[in-house]
Amino acid sequence: MADTAPALPTFKTIEFAREGRLLRLTFNRPDAMNAINLDLHDELPEALWFAQGDTGSDVLVITGAGRAFSAGGDLDHIARNAANPVLFDHEARMAKRIINTLLDIDKPVICRLNGHAVGLGATIALMCDIVIGAEGAKIGDPHVGLGLVAGDGGAVIWAQRIGLTRAKEFLFTGDLLTAQRAAEIGLINRCVPKEELDATVDAFCQRLLNGAMGAIRATKVLTNMELKRVAAAVMEAGIAYGSVSVRSADHLEGIAALREKRAPKFGQG
Repeated sequence: MADTAPALPTFKTIEFAREGRLLRLTFNRPDAMNAINLDLHDELPEALWFAQGDTGSDVLVITGAGRAFSAGGDLDHIARNAANPVLFDHEARMAKRIINTLLDIDKPVICRLNGHAVGLGATIALMCDIVIGAEGAKIGDPHVGLGLVAGDGGAVIWAQRIGLTRAKEFLFTGDLLTAQRAAEIGLINRCVPKEELDATVDAFCQRLLNGAMGAIRATKVLTNMELKRVAAAVMEAGIAYGSVSVRSADHLEGIAALREKRAPKFGQG
């Protein structure tokens, strides 16, 4: 089948590589810790759509180039949206496409959590089927720290992974967890020493590739049914609340505080 596999697409901010029946998708903005700017936000749904239909692969690995998985939204990009909120409305639609496509991919999706995963970066990581993290990596959804609603999928996936009680604690505070702590509470599957990350991910992927792929894919479809139901119920409201919060004074204050490296003074609307 590899001889008839479709050619890999090229993007500005994403790299694809195929190793046998394994497809790797790598966020490729290492100098910016793979922060999500407009290009990456717009290219990711297209890249995931390709991966979904790729006849040349049975397992997908998502990771980041350099020392981070994805540091979340690029600050300059966030500030530009805050100054012209209609731009955010486009990205809200893209966020819905990202989540829906991730959930529709029937092949196993493995997150190689090589470094920090923040905000939408954390959501993408947690929407993968299996998350294997490196010691030293941190993960969290600090939307509220910028005066924003965790509406791009965080409100969907955190409670599904660790229960409503813990999910509310971390989404309300925006606290980051170490990969070790995340593994202990079941937010991610495993935390391994950084030097063992590649071998661990590769061994797990190979085990799946050696398995009954038809049965594995069907099992994924079944286990994702409830998750897709929750996403369908929550994402539209999340996008709407997000579009409101991006227009708030609290959001502008959150951006200013981050730029000025000070604590935000919220309560302004």
